[in-house]
Amino acid sequence: MIRVEGVTKRYGPTTAVDNISFEVERGEIVGFLGPNGAGKTTTMRILTGFLPPTRGAASVAGFDVATQPIEAKSRIGYLPESPPLYPEMSVIDYLRFVASIKHIPRKEIPKRIDAVLERTSTTDVRDKLLGKLSKGYRQRIGLAQALIHAPEVLIFDEPTSGLDPKQIIEVRELIRSLAGEHTILLSTHILPEVASTCGRVIIINEGRIEASDSLDNLTARLEGATALLLDVEGPPDEVRRALELDLAVRSVAEESRLGDRTALRVEVDKDDRVARRLAAVVVNSGWGLYGMRSLGMSLEDIFLQLTSQEEQANGGEGPAAGQGSDGGAPAADTAEGQEGDDR
Repeated sequence: MIRVEGVTKRYGPTTAVDNISFEVERGEIVGFLGPNGAGKTTTMRILTGFLPPTRGAASVAGFDVATQPIEAKSRIGYLPESPPLYPEMSVIDYLRFVASIKHIPRKEIPKRIDAVLERTSTTDVRDKLLGKLSKGYRQRIGLAQALIHAPEVLIFDEPTSGLDPKQIIEVRELIRSLAGEHTILLSTHILPEVASTCGRVIIINEGRIEASDSLDNLTARLEGATALLLDVEGPPDEVRRALELDLAVRSVAEESRLGDRTALRVEVDKDDRVARRLAAVVVNSGWGLYGMRSLGMSLEDIFLQLTSQEEQANGGEGPAAGQGSDGGAPAADTAEGQEGDDR
C-alpha cells in the first residue's frame, strides 16, 4: 500500500534522507520513530507529494507520488503536526470546503461530515469558529479532515500533540479502530504511543532506516543484552558499585526508593549465570535481597540501543559542516528550514 524504494533527499551538500526503503502493507498501523532531525517529516512530505525526492521512488496504493500525484494524493489522508485550519471559518463550513476540494459528491457531503464529527467526538463544536477552539479540538478537526474522503492511506504526524490525557486515550483508540479499514503511517516522539497503537515499528536515525519489524522481533534481534530488576535493602551507592564490578553488567540505574529498599535496573550481557552472581554479591555483602526478576526490553530500550549503535559506528560525530543541529538543511537555505522542519 505504501512503498518507498531507495529514496534520498538532499538540500545542497546536506542529506536529510539517505537511500531509505520500506513498505507498509494494507491495513497495517506502522509507527515511524526517530529523534529530531532523523528524517521523519521529510519522508512524510515526500510521500504526500509536498517534496520531490532527489533520487528513488515512492508510491501510495500503487500510484507513484511523483509521476501520478493526483491519483496518489486522492488516496491519502494527511494530518501534519499543525492541522491546516482556517481560524475564521466554522467547523461545518471548513469540513464542507475540505469535502468539496476532495471531490466528494455534493449529495454525500452532509453524511460524510456527520460521520467524521461523530468519529472524532467533535459534533458539539460543529458550529463554532475554528479560531475559538482549544488545541485539542483543533487537533481532532484535523483528524476529521484527514478522514472525510475515506482514504485508503492515513499519514499522521504527531496526532496527539497538545491533547490532554483523556483526549490522547480517545485519539489512540480511534487510530486503533482504523486498522484494517485504512493503512496508517504514524510518526510520533511519544514512545508509549507507538507501543500501544502500532503493530510494527520503523526506526529512522540520521536519515537512514535502522530497523523495521514488530516490537517482539526487534527485542529478539537485540539479543546481546537483557535487564534485571533487583529489590535490595542496603546503601544504594555501595550496592551499585558492587554490582558494577561484574564484567557482564553494562549499567545500573535506580528505578525507585522506599525507605532502606531500592529498586535497581541492571542492564547486563546475556549470561545464564549473571543473575546468580549478582544475587550472591548482595547476600554476601550482608544486604537484603527482596526480589529479582527479568525485564523485557521496552521500546525505549530498543530505540536507544539502535540509535546509540549508529552514533558509535559514526564515531559520535555531530552534524556535517553547514548542517543545522536538527539534521536538516541550514535554515537560511530552504523554505523547509524556515518552517522548523524536524526532518
